[in-house]
Amino acid sequence: MAHAATYPDVYPKAGVFTRLNAWFFATMEKIAENNPRIRRVRKLEALSDAQLAALGIRRADIVHHVFRDTYYR
Repeated sequence: MAHAATYPDVYPKAGVFTRLNAWFFATMEKIAENNPRIRRVRKLEALSDAQLAALGIRRADIVHHVFRDTYYR
């Protein structure tokens, strides 16, 4: 005699609004990460303190330096 066992989804699918919300925020994150200013901040953050000093930038001032013409007037 054969027995067949079916297993329901252990983790049921998320609701429509939950998936829509996740998609929206993932899309917004991609847009933000592709911003050239954010890429510049990441590039400067990867430099050593000595390299930043040679550029005349303190590590704490990287964001202010990159966004100086838009937010910090």
